[in-house]
Amino acid sequence: MTTLVIRPLVEHEARRLFTALPDPGLVGRALLGRPYDTLAAGGEYRPEWTWVALRAGEPVARAAYWARPEGDAPQLLDWFDHAPGERDAAVRLLRESAWPDVDYELILPPDWRAVPEVRAAAESRVEAAESAGYRPLVERFRYAWTPAHGLPDQPGRLTFRPEPDDKAVLDVLRRVTRGTLDAHAREDIRVGGLERAARTELDLLRGLPGPRDWWRLAYTTAGDLVGLHVPSRIVSGPCVAFVGVVPEHRGRGYAFDLLADCTRQLAEAGAESIAASTDLGNRPMAAAFARAGYPVTQHRYCMAAPGRSPDPAAG
Repeated sequence: MTTLVIRPLVEHEARRLFTALPDPGLVGRALLGRPYDTLAAGGEYRPEWTWVALRAGEPVARAAYWARPEGDAPQLLDWFDHAPGERDAAVRLLRESAWPDVDYELILPPDWRAVPEVRAAAESRVEAAESAGYRPLVERFRYAWTPAHGLPDQPGRLTFRPEPDDKAVLDVLRRVTRGTLDAHAREDIRVGGLERAARTELDLLRGLPGPRDWWRLAYTTAGDLVGLHVPSRIVSGPCVAFVGVVPEHRGRGYAFDLLADCTRQLAEAGAESIAASTDLGNRPMAAAFARAGYPVTQHRYCMAAPGRSPDPAAG
């Protein structure tokens, strides 16, 4: 077998080399309908963060790390695959190219486990990533609301107010994050504590391109704080970026109230489609999305990066 060469790409060759490896489009970024292109070509990727394993000059495995256009470091590994029989090359590629704290997210159709060829494509990526040091973190539902699904009714139990002060929002995030069912937030709490998790959430929300003045705090008619919702935008368009209820008001179905207001706010701003997501294990939020008319369009299989040490208590 010829020598394996592992390296990042450069601009003039990036698209040609990266797309030379055939992709049947069963799983991964192909499901989004957005091809690989560099920032310079109007896409989302940077050649220096795109790595390939080459044999005789041809790619047999590839990995592309993503960040927002203004980002100065990768935020996510979201494109990873390999040619048949090249699993070892793919493992080596990840070990040599990986940023130790950048997680992997694999995009999947909702029925991915029920279709043998789709399941095989997913499992080959997951198994190679595990061999390179990644570990399963959580699976997530991905939703897409459109006007055809109708606007959810608003129960009228809450009032919603903008809150321009980030310090006030951070305090709400501290409260909402306590006891959260969200696996990524729980991971942040495990690694760095509640304060770090809340600040990380705030930084992520502030980094989205949606207007800051869209954010809303929710209150009961008696003036008690219930939670926060954040309508915003991602690359594909409008999104429900965050819905959270403080611990003392959980169990009363308020997640739906917040989601309904968030949806209506985005629709009034002209949204023709609204993206959203939640963990498969977050049953209250999943129930709220179902009630609000959000169909599941994808699953996301999320894996923690090698640099995130596993929880000793979990073993």
